[in-house]
Amino acid sequence: MKLVIIRHGDPDYEKDSLTEKGWREAELLAERIAHLEVKEFYVSPLGRARDTASCTLNRVGRTATVCDWLREFPPQILRPDNRERRHIAWDWLPQDWMGEPAFFTRENWADHAVFQEAGVKEAYEEVIRGFDRLLAKHGYVRDGEYYRAERPNRDTLVFFCHFGLECVLLSRLMNVSPMILWHGLCAAPTSVTTVITEERRQGKAIFRVNSFGDISHLYVAGEEPAFSARFCETFDSDERH
Repeated sequence: MKLVIIRHGDPDYEKDSLTEKGWREAELLAERIAHLEVKEFYVSPLGRARDTASCTLNRVGRTATVCDWLREFPPQILRPDNRERRHIAWDWLPQDWMGEPAFFTRENWADHAVFQEAGVKEAYEEVIRGFDRLLAKHGYVRDGEYYRAERPNRDTLVFFCHFGLECVLLSRLMNVSPMILWHGLCAAPTSVTTVITEERRQGKAIFRVNSFGDISHLYVAGEEPAFSARFCETFDSDERH
């Protein structure tokens, strides 16, 4: 089975929709996804993801199932360096989170007091329960560290969602702390991540990332990738700090 995980287009967060650039990106994405033979489409309930999906769905005459657990990972934390306002769960300064060995472990990453206060572990478990239920519906049932291929198939499932949520899904499939993915990866708007099952022994499947954050559909059209999700390349730049 193949999972295609897509981040929404360049966002207008205030309107929970897309910027003018985001709509261009979504149309270019649609040209790419329209060529796939897709079993099912799934989408976050948030506007920016649904608007992105609409371009593809309109082109191929399909609908998508809305999954509440595909919304952007919701907890808001009181970050150690700034307790004046709440931040998204993965917005930590590198020197703060990298100083905590537990953040690198799958077993203990959510035990930090900051995450406990914000209910991050409970939110994470809600997402992976929804994800595992969906995979089981399509024939792959979680069994410890891998998935039982009860109905092996070559179906393609497409998910329109968000960067933080995408890293949660990948952390489940890869059995790693999402902190490593949140801080070590960056998925540009309308980027495409492809994950494919491997069944080297009958009935025992794992999911491997074939490509992450691919934006070749933008480059082919001469559309520069949006900066969203990134921070300044060098401190003396005027990019987002």
